[in-house]
Amino acid sequence: MAPTSARFDAPDTSFARIWRGFATARLLVAVALLLLQALIQALGQAHSTPFLLLCLAYLAATLAIRLGVARPHAGTLQLGRRWLPTIGVDLLAYSAMQVLQSGGMDYTPLLGLPVLMAAVLGSRSTALGTAAGVTLLLLADATWLWLVASPGATPRLLQAGLTGIGYFVVAFLVQPLAARLTREQEAARRSQMAAAVQAQVNELVIETLTDGVLVIDGADWVRAANPAARVLLNAGRAVPPFSLASNAAWLPLVELSRRTVADGSRQAADVALQHPAHAPCRLHVRTRLTPLREQRAETLCVMFLQDLRDTEARLHTDRLAAMGRMSAAVAHEIRNPLAAIAQANALLDEDLHDPAHKRLTLLVRQNAQRLAKIAEEVLEVSRAQGQLDFTGSIAIPLDDTVRTVCSDWHRHGGRGCGLQVLPEAGDGVHVEFDPDHLRRILVNLLDNALRYVGPGPDALQVRTWTAAGGQALLEVWSDGAPLEPQVEQRLFEPFFSSESRSSGLGLYICRELCERHGAGIAYRRMQRPGAAGPVDGNAFTIAFRHPHPAAADSHFDTIVV
Repeated sequence: MAPTSARFDAPDTSFARIWRGFATARLLVAVALLLLQALIQALGQAHSTPFLLLCLAYLAATLAIRLGVARPHAGTLQLGRRWLPTIGVDLLAYSAMQVLQSGGMDYTPLLGLPVLMAAVLGSRSTALGTAAGVTLLLLADATWLWLVASPGATPRLLQAGLTGIGYFVVAFLVQPLAARLTREQEAARRSQMAAAVQAQVNELVIETLTDGVLVIDGADWVRAANPAARVLLNAGRAVPPFSLASNAAWLPLVELSRRTVADGSRQAADVALQHPAHAPCRLHVRTRLTPLREQRAETLCVMFLQDLRDTEARLHTDRLAAMGRMSAAVAHEIRNPLAAIAQANALLDEDLHDPAHKRLTLLVRQNAQRLAKIAEEVLEVSRAQGQLDFTGSIAIPLDDTVRTVCSDWHRHGGRGCGLQVLPEAGDGVHVEFDPDHLRRILVNLLDNALRYVGPGPDALQVRTWTAAGGQALLEVWSDGAPLEPQVEQRLFEPFFSSESRSSGLGLYICRELCERHGAGIAYRRMQRPGAAGPVDGNAFTIAFRHPHPAAADSHFDTIVV
């Protein structure tokens, strides 16, 4: 059988109390022995000086144990090497007292204390060994009396044998009981720890739930409420317990709770909480009862509150996603008829000579091109949005790519615009980006800026540079008017645009393409030096994926001015 052991961490465990009980009992025995010697001396009988010194030494040893000098380790309550300063000292002291005693007193009954202590706090071998040792001491004392032909030696020998058998019985019976107590103590400790951990997990889950949770008793008092429930109730600083019937706005919840308790069944309903000077808060409420009716315990109503605005927002998002898929399908279907219209218009334009008719074909061609661009943007949004695998991806030179794209754009679409290109990143700076995607992003930003730039020679600037940590950055700046706050907040949303003739997908596509390559894009209002002084403008900054993964926690740490 395994050694008897138990946790000694908490001062109030059962084995800790047993240890202190034994230590106190040994101390009381030592004090009683000294008081007995004082009584003997007061009665005028002679006392033995060695015996008195032995009692004083035993008192010092028991006092040291009681004060914790030789207490078992904090990990387990187990005698082990502590056998010698406790049970060993007792055996030695009581045996010496029996030898040094005078006046015919018998100190052998005291040997039962170390046997009991070994059986409770030690292993089976320790308990049986201690019982065997005590039995041998008793037999040795009786044998000595028999050898010196002392009167009553034979009965003393028989009594020693019977006492030894009794000690063995005590060791056999007490030690398994103590081992069982140890196992139950450890099992209870583990169960208590598991319950404490489960309670902490439950509390954490309830505290972080987005749905509100209320626990209401039969008197309409809120026993518990998580933060989400207090927000939905607009409870302010109210901390449970508080009365749910104290606020007129909460009366629908009171009625639902009472109906749940009265019917004994689950309830579900949509309610509106009307607070003064606030819009109605619409909630979907579900109720449960705990404990069951057949248990004799207080019935509590657990109420789950769900904000209907969140549900409606999710439904709106799902509808937008469905509309996006439908838009992609429609855009795919109209590309072929649109190409046929453009081709037919081009053939018709070749046969027309009337300037009025020429203007009509030009109008058809322009609108067909606009529709084709919108269809392509819708299809671009619908394509896979997953982030690319950067392993083995192509690294392109940033400055050379930006110079080429800006030159092509200025030659074809940006004629007459004062474009200034500032490639300051360096020839050795490369970024992991698809060249066609970077061209698409840069052209979108330049087309967007072209609508609002002024006539100055440096009204539009494209700049590249590297931050202190080595992150490459690309910025498109224009001297346009500041954006309105509501426009700035929704700048990168799909199908949102301040222009009536725009699809509202350009900046959204730029953000999606950047995220595919581990980059980010941000807008800010900032100044640039001009010929007549600093000029305010709109800047769109792209922070490319950091070449060092450990430093890539945030794309925009280096671009905040």
